[in-house]
Formats: sequence, C-alpha cells, structure tokens
Amino acid sequence: KEVTFTMATVAKSSMTTSIAAFLGSAAAVLAFQFYSTAVRSDETSDGNGDGDVVNSVTITLPEWATDETMYEKEYKTDEDRMALAIQLSAKNVEEGTGGPFGSAIFERDVSTGTTKLFSVGVNRVVPMNNCTLHGETVAIQMAQSKLKCYSLGKAGRENPKSKVEYDLYTSCEPCVMCLGATLWSGVTRLVCAATKDDAQAIGFDEGPVYESSYEHLRQAGVEVKKGVLQEEGAAVLKKYGEVGEIYNGS
Repeated sequence: KEVTFTMATVAKSSMTTSIAAFLGSAAAVLAFQFYSTAVRSDETSDGNGDGDVVNSVTITLPEWATDETMYEKEYKTDEDRMALAIQLSAKNVEEGTGGPFGSAIFERDVSTGTTKLFSVGVNRVVPMNNCTLHGETVAIQMAQSKLKCYSLGKAGRENPKSKVEYDLYTSCEPCVMCLGATLWSGVTRLVCAATKDDAQAIGFDEGPVYESSYEHLRQAGVEVKKGVLQEEGAAVLKKYGEVGEIYNGS
C-alpha cells in the first residue's frame, strides 16, 4: 500500500529553480514531492536544504488504512460509499496519521452498474512532510499505481473483461490542487460530502475554487454530485479544528 517515485539525483538548488519554473503546471506536484522529501530523507543533510536531493519519494498509507476487509464489503449506494470516505477521514484524525480528509475510489462495471472498492486515500501532509498528499491525490496515485496506467479512464476503456469506470468519493469538496488532479486522473464521477465553506471555517485555504471549476469538470465528462452526507463530513472537520494543526502554505 505504497507508491514510490524515482528520478535522477540533482542538486537541491537546481530543484528549487525547477519548482519555480514548474509552478502553474502539473509537474509542480511531483517537483514538490521530491523537494519536500529531500530534507527529511537525505542522510547527509543537516536540515537546511544543502547537499543532494534523494532520487525517490515513497507515499504510504497508515497501517490501519490497509485493512483488506474494507475491500470485501458491499457498497450499494452513494451514501454507503461516502460513509467509507468519511470513516477514513475520522480515523485519520483519531489515529493522528494526518488531516481530516478521506477519499475512496470505486470501480464500476458500466454494463451491470456494480461497484467495488478499488483504492483509498487519506491526507498525509503533516506526517510525510508533503503538501501534495491530500486524500484525493493519495487515492488517485494508489489507483493508478495498481492499474499501472496514468489514466483511470484509459485503463477502464481498455479493460479486457468489461468496460469499467472509476468514481471518486471524497469527505470534503476538493481544494484547487485536487480539482486539477481529479480532472487529469480519468475518473468519471466526483462525489463530495462537506463543502469548501466547511473546510475554510476551521482555517484551511482551499484556493481559487469556483462553480465554473466544477462546470469545467462536467464539460470534460466528469459527473459531479455534492452534499452526500455533508453534515457527517463537516462534523469531522469541526472536531479536527479543535485539536489538529491547520497546515496552509504560509
């Protein structure tokens, strides 16, 4: 239940320059993953950013989130599937393994409509010192690694047994980064619980997310459904706001 990225070793000063050049593009996410992990992982580093950048980044789920019994259960409705995403967010807070956000990706057989849990993700920003590890991005990376394909949509269309699609359930409406990841991931449905306002009420900065952002998803073929178990998702956020660290960029 982990994903590892590798790249050629480069100087940290060069990586900083690269990050600046990549800002505003999808490459920025991967660049930040390498840079944020470097200081933590480099045995020769004294923590001030000097030395060489390591050439790999490993993303892991908390041990409790690898429970295989989750994958054996039946999830018949949007509410059932969203309940799992919210349970993940609540457990993440309870165990102290990250922020109050959980996501689950379900594989749906187009011909029969049956679904099964395919991957899960929880927010790992603080414990892994990586600002890109939101619940949605972790779930997406786990799913794509499992399929060995950069696009869930492509993998679903090319499934040798039957055409399948992938639906993303998230305990809170995505921030601006995760909306971009959703668009590029290849999922065909996005289902949300708590709202942007719920997250911002406890201090999180969700970035420039507008209704037009969701309209862009719809025009790209992604169905969007909001407000599924909204109160339950918001309750997890509220609890975290009383005890947890609010980790914005500044």
